[in-house]
Amino acid sequence: MKNFLKPFSFLPALFLMYAIWGFSGQTGKESSSLSGRVSLFLAEMAAEYADKDTTRERIEYYGDKMELAVRKGAHISEYLALAVAISFPLYVYGLEGRSLMAWTGWFCVGFACLDEYRQTFVPGRDGNIRDVLIDSMGIFAGILFVKVFLWMRRKKICMRDSCNK
Repeated sequence: MKNFLKPFSFLPALFLMYAIWGFSGQTGKESSSLSGRVSLFLAEMAAEYADKDTTRERIEYYGDKMELAVRKGAHISEYLALAVAISFPLYVYGLEGRSLMAWTGWFCVGFACLDEYRQTFVPGRDGNIRDVLIDSMGIFAGILFVKVFLWMRRKKICMRDSCNK
């Protein structure tokens, strides 16, 4: 049964790749509108918790100010999630240590490069090496997360099995 389920371990990664591909396929206007709505929502939430008397103009001002951070934060978070989603199936198939991290890193950075190249064909968008570098920050964080998770898991198993005798 376990071997039957192994191929399904890639489904989260495929879903994330599909979502990333879909977001980058949006026109410049659609993408800007989405990040603007998210930024405005975050500014409204902050205003609700910080100060009940904040004017609509002030909320919109802060929403505009945080839009770039929201856009770049989306890059980091989606590629962090992709690195995690790629790492675990590779681990299930037997990759460990440096080879697991290298394969995950190369695959995710390659996908980021391909995604940015694709954006050069989307109206109102352009491919940007800076975005690949920002994506790589998320990839590195995702790989680090997996590395720490696997280390903690191994330590827990060793403590339970007394492997340090």
